[in-house]
Amino acid sequence: MRLDIVYKNKEVIIKDVKDFEPQHVFECGQCFRWTREEDGSYTGVAFKQVINVKKVDNDLIILNTTKEDFIDIWMDYFDLTTDYGAIKERLTHGDHIMKRAVAFGNGIRILQQEPWETLISFIISSNNNIPRIKGAIELLCQRYGEYLGEFWGEKRYSFPEPQVLAALRLEEITACGTGYRAPYIQHTSCQVIKALDEFMSLKKLDLQECQKKLMNYQGVGPKVAHCILFFSMGKMEAFPVDVWVKRIMEHLYFNKETPAGVIQEFARERYGEYAGYGQQYLFYYARELGIGKK
Repeated sequence: MRLDIVYKNKEVIIKDVKDFEPQHVFECGQCFRWTREEDGSYTGVAFKQVINVKKVDNDLIILNTTKEDFIDIWMDYFDLTTDYGAIKERLTHGDHIMKRAVAFGNGIRILQQEPWETLISFIISSNNNIPRIKGAIELLCQRYGEYLGEFWGEKRYSFPEPQVLAALRLEEITACGTGYRAPYIQHTSCQVIKALDEFMSLKKLDLQECQKKLMNYQGVGPKVAHCILFFSMGKMEAFPVDVWVKRIMEHLYFNKETPAGVIQEFARERYGEYAGYGQQYLFYYARELGIGKK
């Protein structure tokens, strides 16, 4: 997929970008370190870099980055070489419900996130809401992450390294608003540093084997595992089903109580290798409109 890119000093402009609306990307529940600014742009931290993203007409503007970092980090992170038009065509074929969901969240693009941060972030996300998740993660970063400097009047910090979290006392992790998940974070951090090479090689496994390995970490059940698989392991066929997604699918497709396993099998059969994308369109559509909410 060819991109028309203009490089300036600490600024990258992708001309006439398709299938990318910052609000859809950063507020669809896939990430927790992006904040909306007063001008409608979004500032985020990933891979120890701080950038700002905004859409002006059809151009995507990324501030506080270089050509080298854009090519090495942000091209992949924002999944800019993937043809979302083809994905949407595959998902919506013969599915009027998905057509509505895709039209509503047409600018969603799946971020290719860092596995370690994604692992801990989605452990924190379990039985939690987005404001609390973001708050807990930000406190962990402010207290135990690496200081990256000031950007737009705010001090910015990286996500803490596994060895840092593993060395913390349980009460220090709890004090960041992680609740009952604090022991999971502590234990999982220790597991990762004891077998770091194994963790870093998980991407090479197929979905089933990767899921099995992920669920060996404390605090990682089937839903959290599927989120990690989809958002950071490149398993785009993963279909996370939590209570909310279960209700959405029951409301939109089944009209009755349906086990999570049946829903995942339905998604695999209907959407195949793009099942995870389908989940994101449906989730954003239903959440924003209150569909399936009890």
